[in-house]
Amino acid sequence: MQHYYGLQQAQLEQPSVVTIGVFDGVHRGHQYLIRKLVEEARAQGKLAVALTFFPHPDVVLRKLSGRYYLTTPDERARLLGELGVDHVITETFDHTFRQTRAQAYVDLLAKHLRLSSLWVGSDFALGYQREGNVDFLRRAGESSGFTVEAIDLLLANGDHSAISSTGIRQSLQAGDLDHANGWLGRAFRVTGEVVHGQQRGRTIGFPTANVAVWDEQVLPANGVYAGWALLGSERFIAVTNVGSRPTFAGQDITVEAYLLDFDRDIYGQQMTVTFEKRLRGEQKFDGIAALIAQIQQDVAAGRMFLAQNNPS
Repeated sequence: MQHYYGLQQAQLEQPSVVTIGVFDGVHRGHQYLIRKLVEEARAQGKLAVALTFFPHPDVVLRKLSGRYYLTTPDERARLLGELGVDHVITETFDHTFRQTRAQAYVDLLAKHLRLSSLWVGSDFALGYQREGNVDFLRRAGESSGFTVEAIDLLLANGDHSAISSTGIRQSLQAGDLDHANGWLGRAFRVTGEVVHGQQRGRTIGFPTANVAVWDEQVLPANGVYAGWALLGSERFIAVTNVGSRPTFAGQDITVEAYLLDFDRDIYGQQMTVTFEKRLRGEQKFDGIAALIAQIQQDVAAGRMFLAQNNPS
């Protein structure tokens, strides 16, 4: 998979089947569209291309700040590549870009990507004031030699609502990890450098790895989670705390993973933590003894859950 940071960087030599969207999280709805696109591209002997945006248009248009994203741009590109996409283009969405007229951008797509087919959601629109809706794109395609496929979004099992990044964000922030992971089609995860913390866990026999998560990525609700800690090709059972450590009068939200059966210095290394199961919410304990007893219960519960739900 080739990742370009801007459409102008790409100059494809083969015709392509292209989809455009933010694809934050690359959830099951995105996966449904991407797999169909890749299958069609392979059948036609063409390239499969996904064009995405960063920052998220909502962040720019609504002037949002803080934690919003489900995935980093690089993680999103990697996930799209794993689905079979040949080229990912991350276009910068800013106030200049939002003024681009739809026809002008369609011309750029045709020029740089040798566009033969464009796949979008049925409510998709691009360009200034969303003028480039599906009907507009179909008319543009008739004159520029590409077709347009409008794909309905995948609905949740047993539900009439479409799987969405917004719904996943809300579920994570509410502590409903089962719902969020069900819509993602995998366990939510974060990645960051292992940095020095206050080392309180070490003093009570549970040394934790403090993960410096990107400050724009959503975190699950404060609490304790069972998951996996990934260090390169190695994988370890982890019980991870997300929160402010109220027993120690903490204030800043941190992500601290206790790796079971592990004793190595990993400061400075990149580590990924997955969130497979929420074990409990954040609690304040009367003293260290009560905290240690609860951590021991958390570790036992996490080990049992992951032993019973061990992915291949």
